[in-house]
Amino acid sequence: MKARSVVGGIVAVSLATGCAAIGLASQVSSAAGIVDNALSAHHDSTAAPVVGPGTWRVATYEHVDLWLHGFAMLTSDTGKVTFFARGYKQEMTALKKQKGAFTNLDANQQQLSQRFATSPALANAQFVAMYFSSMQELSTAIDLLVRSNGEPRRANDPMQQQEIALLAANFPSQADRNWARLFMQSLQDESNRFYHAYWTGEQQTRGAGYAQVSQQWVSQWYPKLSRFLNNTQQTSGELLLSLPLGGEGRTINNSKASNTIAVIYPKTAEGANEALFGFVHEIVAKLVDEAVMDNTTPSEQRSGATAGYTGNGAVRGGALLIEKTMPDMAQAYMRFYLRQTGATPGTGDPRAAFEAAFPLPAAVLTALGKSIDAVLAGI
Repeated sequence: MKARSVVGGIVAVSLATGCAAIGLASQVSSAAGIVDNALSAHHDSTAAPVVGPGTWRVATYEHVDLWLHGFAMLTSDTGKVTFFARGYKQEMTALKKQKGAFTNLDANQQQLSQRFATSPALANAQFVAMYFSSMQELSTAIDLLVRSNGEPRRANDPMQQQEIALLAANFPSQADRNWARLFMQSLQDESNRFYHAYWTGEQQTRGAGYAQVSQQWVSQWYPKLSRFLNNTQQTSGELLLSLPLGGEGRTINNSKASNTIAVIYPKTAEGANEALFGFVHEIVAKLVDEAVMDNTTPSEQRSGATAGYTGNGAVRGGALLIEKTMPDMAQAYMRFYLRQTGATPGTGDPRAAFEAAFPLPAAVLTALGKSIDAVLAGI
């Protein structure tokens, strides 16, 4: 799932990955809430960021995870590759029950969840926390949004105006803004009564996974992917390891030098490659969009049929990139995404099952492969 920011103002774009919409059988096809890179704040992470070549760094942020956790707990997740880690909501519900934690997020769950049926585009507000440096900063901005009634001109400070504009694009109506305020209040209580302790404990539990991702990023992954990243204007950024996420990452492209990609947080050092698989799935998005648009008809695009192509295309495009840069990891990548569908891949060659699970028109697949080749060749 991607949101792309364009310098100079706020725009709405299509999600690059076409999974089933949260809480809906239909596809989420538009992403509001894109802001220019003046909002690209430098985040402080609890885990010390690891700076690698090309100024990409590995980090993890509690406020981003808390925000995504809230969406995961309020929505139904029915995509082929689910928006969140498969079984995340059930796991968190059981853990909270075990700890006797009942929070305002639980108390307000029905009211908050119902809003998605009325305003399905609200699901795109998942990206909002990635534009802010802390939950306090985001809370202050939401309060400002409500008090200004979503009107940036009511603020005198240029940064506040941009924050209001960002949030107003995600929460355009009064009802949406009231939802955002209640959601924030509920998250703060969720953090106090449960999530902060959980998140802090997981940083310790997954410390070996974090360290292994950081080490492999510097020594193996970035050297293999740097040419692709540089030639697709993704030279620098942050690779965020996020607890609620699975195979479907979150991406914000602000500029060549400012990108944020959130991916699965491996539970163990042995699972470190899962973060790489999520990363390559995300960085091929632009090429997938182009291949789909150039090789489908206007009627297919109007009908929404291409949404499934972009979802499967991101998975297949990631496989193509892995095969061309780190071929020894290709089968592991395929097995990982098969598991993301709920399947249990066997020990043999997973290619046939992988291609069947993520079908793509031949013309789109061929165009995508040629695009990846061209990028790696520097054309």
